Amino acid sequence: MDTKIVNDLGTITIAEDVMLKVAGYATLECYGIVAMSSKRAKDGFVEWLGRENLTRGVALRTTEDGQIDVDLYIVVDYGISIYTVCTSIVETVKYKLESMTGANVRRVNISVEGIRVQQG
Repeated sequence: MDTKIVNDLGTITIAEDVMLKVAGYATLECYGIVAMSSKRAKDGFVEWLGRENLTRGVALRTTEDGQIDVDLYIVVDYGISIYTVCTSIVETVKYKLESMTGANVRRVNISVEGIRVQQG
């Protein structure tokens, strides 16, 4: 799903992969995030994704009125406030997508798929 922005000068088309990467990198900038994850619906197994595959931890949907809903699947560090991290992610992803692409983000949904506990 490419994003199209129409203005007086013409139409701007932004590839879906670009939108996914903007959302993924914006998420990884936030404190407390260990990785993006990909949930395998079949068995509930969570796969941690490196930067090269981070778009698999992001899903975008366009609403009827042209706004975008973002779904993020993340893994967080143990001992941090999950609520605070998620609030930061929502604000950061919304800001980055809107300022970098001109898209109108309606909602950012976050699914915490795992938690990393430091050994030692």
